[in-house]
Amino acid sequence: MSDSRYPEPTLASVSDWWTTSITRIAPGEVEYRGIPVQELIGQTDLITGMWLLVRGDRPTPGQAALLQAAMLASFDHGPQAPSIAVARMAVTCGIGINNAVASAVNTLGDSHGGAGQQCVEMLNDAVELGNTPATVAAWRQKSRYLPGFGHRFHPRDPRRDPLLGLVAQAVDAGEVPGKHLQAALEVEDLLKPVPMNIDGATAVIYAELGFAPELARGFFVLSRSVGILAHAWEERQSGRRNKGPIPPSLLPTFIPPETVPR
Repeated sequence: MSDSRYPEPTLASVSDWWTTSITRIAPGEVEYRGIPVQELIGQTDLITGMWLLVRGDRPTPGQAALLQAAMLASFDHGPQAPSIAVARMAVTCGIGINNAVASAVNTLGDSHGGAGQQCVEMLNDAVELGNTPATVAAWRQKSRYLPGFGHRFHPRDPRRDPLLGLVAQAVDAGEVPGKHLQAALEVEDLLKPVPMNIDGATAVIYAELGFAPELARGFFVLSRSVGILAHAWEERQSGRRNKGPIPPSLLPTFIPPETVPR
């Protein structure tokens, strides 16, 4: 018995179920965005290949250099970063390295890993409105912290200056417009003495390159995955088993149930 909501499948309807313009495969053939993969292998660097797959075109050398700088700067921030700590603990539990990396990546949320996306959104608001002070005021109604500014560990993030210096050079060379850089510097000026951090500096790059805010988080996840992999592999070599968050000689503080507010 036929149902108009669920017509009989055809070969075309099945083929169209996962319609894509990203990759085409056929026996003996693989194409990325219509380009045979054998023409890319050995001829295209990783950053350009990533841009091609995500955006569908190729960056200029200057644009590729900016994206590469942003991703390299976000590789790692040591075992005190929750994602790195999770990777190191997970890999001692007898799971595969892919599971350890996945466990760590799954901790990258709004609070740890999401500030870059949020900062791009804020900078987009400032550029579209043409009024940075009003944008800052609106965002401060949501939270006392502005994404991309200030750092709990660094008085001045050592990655800020070289990244913004590269953006300024790209603006001078006509590679990017410079509007998001200007907005970010205006925000920083309003927040003195709180400087921009790595999330803010990379957000400037992703915004200047025209990436959607969510892709800023996506590229950060890809970048931090390199550090996650490195730490997971290093911890694997230690031979430790079931490593916890604190040394076994220390015990978490116990709070008697009767003293817990109800």
